[in-house]
Amino acid sequence: MRRTVSYFEKAGPENTQQCLDIVRATVKELNYKHIVVASTTGGTGKMFAEAFAKEKVKLVVVTHSFGFAGPNKIEMSEAARKEIEALGAAVYTGTMITHSLETALSAKFSGVYPSLLVAQSLRRFGEGPKVCCEMVMMAADAGLIPEGEEVIAVAGTGRGADTVMIIRAVPSKRFLDLRVLEILAKARG
Repeated sequence: MRRTVSYFEKAGPENTQQCLDIVRATVKELNYKHIVVASTTGGTGKMFAEAFAKEKVKLVVVTHSFGFAGPNKIEMSEAARKEIEALGAAVYTGTMITHSLETALSAKFSGVYPSLLVAQSLRRFGEGPKVCCEMVMMAADAGLIPEGEEVIAVAGTGRGADTVMIIRAVPSKRFLDLRVLEILAKARG
């Protein structure tokens, strides 16, 4: 097997179109059926939903959880959510695996907890790879993608997309069985 990996000089939204092109080519070449995309405000989610609206692909757009941006707040507007869903994609908002109870305990008691260690370990590969792993488990936890399926995961650093990975999906309960099979694109910095 031979595959090309794209490395972006800088992290950020300027890589989103190239990530979309990589995903399109991968779906066409390898016939993947599941794509999971991180989207904070809905821009990246809508871009991918438009691109795959007529494809036989299940697209799951994963948002930040409520409260991430402040009490009772979510960055994605209801209008953006409806636009993405109207294009045939599922939008999932749920507990972020590495931003759970342990984050609150760490802030209060200055401790180090397992999920925070996992998050920091995954960040050694970059913010995008950490988010890819996290949201594939979130989508599997919600039953939106089947366990054991190879999934194309797309995420970024801050806004937009700068990472594309192929991950074998597992729910968070089986985190130790999670497998990153391929890295198709990632930011170097």
